[in-house]
Amino acid sequence: MQIIPLSEGSFTIDTTKQFIPFNLEKDDLQQRPIGSLLVEVQPFCIVTKNDILLIDAGLGFSNTDGTLQIHQNLLDNNINPFDVTKVLLSHLHKDHSGGVSKEDKVLGQTFISFPNAKYYVNKHEFDFAMAKGKPSFTPEEFKILSTADNVLFTEGDGKIDNYITYEVCGAHSPYHQIFFIEEDGQKIFFGGDVAPQYQQMKNKFIAKYDYDGKLCMELRQKWWQQGELEKWTFLFYHDIKTPVFSF
Repeated sequence: MQIIPLSEGSFTIDTTKQFIPFNLEKDDLQQRPIGSLLVEVQPFCIVTKNDILLIDAGLGFSNTDGTLQIHQNLLDNNINPFDVTKVLLSHLHKDHSGGVSKEDKVLGQTFISFPNAKYYVNKHEFDFAMAKGKPSFTPEEFKILSTADNVLFTEGDGKIDNYITYEVCGAHSPYHQIFFIEEDGQKIFFGGDVAPQYQQMKNKFIAKYDYDGKLCMELRQKWWQQGELEKWTFLFYHDIKTPVFSF
């Protein structure tokens, strides 16, 4: 399987839940509000034998010419966004779901960003996100999922095409789900925001921003130990240095 990180850049985020671009060479983290977190925002594309998968959808920012950033990142890697076959969503916080749709301001309409893909999203996560709203969620960016023809709402754990496994783990958000992708002896693990950074996997760390920080810590320890034994490849959505790690 081919793994392609689709970095949208580095950002700081504080209690306002605003993602402020951060230049690693020029900016000083100490000049940002107290408690600011430094993160990468990094969806992943995985090319398998039969699919082009997108895991989470980024912030939904557009370039100066109006092109959706996640579309441009795919094009830069010689992948046409129309060729994406599946979009796997771990949860719907705005930095993971912004690229679900694209607004055409001239027409005043919103369109699904990957029209030829099947979207997979947990039904309870969708309902929770729609009800909760801002600042953590931006419902206008993903409400189209409720009416689009190419959406499969999952409930609980399950399998897709017998090689993708999804499991509801909660922890970061109430209905957060994780994904395993297995092909030709390789096992890729995407833990979303329960396992967002390499260093968090190696340290006992409880974050206040998690729905259940203690459970997050316990799951990270469990997955890291199991991953070492079974030689998983980990994808880290928010790691500025290590997007991919393989045992």
